[in-house]
Amino acid sequence: MSMLEAVLAATREHAARPALTFGDRTLTFAQLGNRVERVAAGLARAGMRPGDRVAFSVRPSIDAVVLALAICRAGGQIAFVDLGAGPELLAARLALAKPQWTAAESVLHLVSSPVLRGIARRRGIDLPAYRELLPNAQHIVTGAVLPGAPRGALRLDRLARAGHGQLPPANPDADALLIFTSGTTGTPKTVLHTLASLGAGLDDIRSGLGLEPGLRVLTDQLMIGIPALIAGSHWTLPPAGLDSGASPERYLPLLQGAEAVFTSPAGLDAILRLLDERQAPAGSLRLIALGGAPVLPPLIERALTRFPEARVRCVYGMSEILPVAIADGAEKLHASGDGDFVGRVASSVDARIDEGELVLAGPGLARAYVHELPRELDEVRTGDLARLDGDRLTLLGRKKDMLLRGTQNIYVGLYEPVIASLPGVADALMVGVPDEIGDDRVVVAVVPDGAPEGLPADPAHPLARRVAAALPGLIDHGALPDLVVAIGALPRRGRMRKPDRAALVALVAPLL
Repeated sequence: MSMLEAVLAATREHAARPALTFGDRTLTFAQLGNRVERVAAGLARAGMRPGDRVAFSVRPSIDAVVLALAICRAGGQIAFVDLGAGPELLAARLALAKPQWTAAESVLHLVSSPVLRGIARRRGIDLPAYRELLPNAQHIVTGAVLPGAPRGALRLDRLARAGHGQLPPANPDADALLIFTSGTTGTPKTVLHTLASLGAGLDDIRSGLGLEPGLRVLTDQLMIGIPALIAGSHWTLPPAGLDSGASPERYLPLLQGAEAVFTSPAGLDAILRLLDERQAPAGSLRLIALGGAPVLPPLIERALTRFPEARVRCVYGMSEILPVAIADGAEKLHASGDGDFVGRVASSVDARIDEGELVLAGPGLARAYVHELPRELDEVRTGDLARLDGDRLTLLGRKKDMLLRGTQNIYVGLYEPVIASLPGVADALMVGVPDEIGDDRVVVAVVPDGAPEGLPADPAHPLARRVAAALPGLIDHGALPDLVVAIGALPRRGRMRKPDRAALVALVAPLL
């Protein structure tokens, strides 16, 4: 079943149940389905045609969920646009996606208007003039009525009042979602999913996490919230921009009313630390789902100690195929052998090992990379070294990035995403500095948010000290660094601007 078919089926099956809450506003499943159909009909009457692409910049909210589903229902494709990507990369991504429409909040048009944009620049904030990014596009605006919206923009509330139309059933094989992942300004890497591939992957998340009707799920992630809707769960969205890692004190009140939460390892770490400081009660969590970075045993142990009745689920996936595997936290704790056990391969995923590398295929695989069309994907080579024991998947890291300390192999790819996700860290790199007997002394370099590029490597920087203090509760003891330094910018090389590990080793070696 396609993603859209599954959601709309849930709106009929669970009609009277609460489906979606944001702030003091709640929609039942019936109201959600009705609003999606009305907005989709309004979009079709306004000229949206199957295959039209929409540059989407609406923060997580009820409006964002309704509009995203309605665009798919009308046959459109969503391209999530990160305005913080930088002007050159943003322009390259938009040139590749070629959207005919934009969707943005009214406040974004307001703050990127000429007058306020000048004020923001003087305060160090450089926002693009949103309506000038795609001057020929048709604009959709959500939120309060504010000045700055382009003339002729379609307001979401008016689209919703347009009434039902006679839309044909959505084509399961229709392209639905573009995900920008990485790449240079010349050829940004963009993954293209269909409604069917999304349906396969999101149903694996639903079943793998054990989502069920009525379960109160707290998350701002569509890739978790949509499976929650498919399951008949009650999805609550936190306030826009609220990060559990950066502001756990604002997140805790929401957590008290939740039975399930999805967060990053850094977010869970911040929550657990605050609960311990306040000696607060555990609450009613039945499910803790983690993703976005490797999840390591020390954090799972702390979570199960604080929430002994909860199930911990660790999601491993990638833009091309989500999820790849989901691990039970207790099983992950008792996994033996080298590497990082990431769980049992999802039912819609075909996994194999080719010369040590993990290769993936299956119905949840994206259709193509946009820049490679019309060539379609039949499999994706992950670049990860891995081991398969039946359906049990263990990542062994990337061989070229392996460090050796004593008898232990340290695969930095398991740890760098965890460190980079900590509050205040803009980027992170782990390197080995050989000692006199050939062992590696492990150094972590972190780039503070907003730091000047000229900041020299400094182990006494406050962020370096905070990261060093946080790591024993986040990563394996055998991988703990000998030194943590803060630095203004990581050394990079080549046209692809890849991290230059050798140059970083040269910079930090004298500090050891």
